[in-house]
Amino acid sequence: MTNLTMATTLDEAKAASGEIRAGGTDIMDRRRHLISTGDIIDISKVSGYDDITATDDGGYRIGAKVKLDTVANHPDLIEKYPGFAMATGALATPQIRYMATMGGVLLQTTRCWYYRNDGFHNCYKKGGDSCPSREGDHRFGVAFDISPCAFPHPSTVGMVLMNYDAQVEINGSEIRSIADIYGDGKDPAITHTLKDGEILTNIILPAPTSDERASYFRSISRARAEWALVETSVRMVVDDSDTIILARVAIGGVAHIPMTLPNVEEALVGQPATEETFEAAAKVAIEGVNPLPQTTYKVPLIYGTVLETLNRAYNRIWGGEG
Repeated sequence: MTNLTMATTLDEAKAASGEIRAGGTDIMDRRRHLISTGDIIDISKVSGYDDITATDDGGYRIGAKVKLDTVANHPDLIEKYPGFAMATGALATPQIRYMATMGGVLLQTTRCWYYRNDGFHNCYKKGGDSCPSREGDHRFGVAFDISPCAFPHPSTVGMVLMNYDAQVEINGSEIRSIADIYGDGKDPAITHTLKDGEILTNIILPAPTSDERASYFRSISRARAEWALVETSVRMVVDDSDTIILARVAIGGVAHIPMTLPNVEEALVGQPATEETFEAAAKVAIEGVNPLPQTTYKVPLIYGTVLETLNRAYNRIWGGEG
């Protein structure tokens, strides 16, 4: 029998045993497919983590229970962190964005169809010792093969927040970087590093960058409400001489964790903001790829998605998908 704990305080949630539920858009889907069958800790009634507030250093604190739709339509975030607001507004469907929480989308579990099928049990993330996707149909798998798990991390928000050097607050006090909660991606059994009793409570954005140009773009296999094959977040600052003085690039849909691309950033900084520079940087983005047999198509897709996002950021085009 499943036990449901309706926590009303953070201490109650920390003391309970089970899987955290807030918006429920991921866990309830897994329960319908008999993938998650254990106890549940419902934190929807825990107060204090559902607001967006300015911090003393000019940044923002976003409660883990804040909904995607709230972030996507927040005037300050749209103005100061355009790439972040852009990405949250592009995800899923309006109904999901209205229910899904920021903490939940950061910590969601893999979308691998083998993992989410209760007929496949010998999966690393189910406690097994193999990857059915790697051994079978992995057409939506990784292009940077860094883990025994062949399926990419699903969190667009994690990838974009990593590009903004965001941090998270654990249990109301401990601060970790976004990169820390995903680790190096080599452990195939996990999608995040939080342990039992650790609850993500807030997301902390640093002060915004002046004159930032940013965009988010994803390549998908159907017109709407689809998981990205490749997705990219770009931030850049261009001076009066049209020289790139800051560049941040992150990519998702291609590895077991969200990734930043420092080699691409190095190829951009100090260069003129031209099509030739962007093309050269997009070529750097595919250095080091080691796709699986069925994901070789993602190599040119990475090049094209990075190039498109660079152009959109420079020209201040508000997001998109293709």
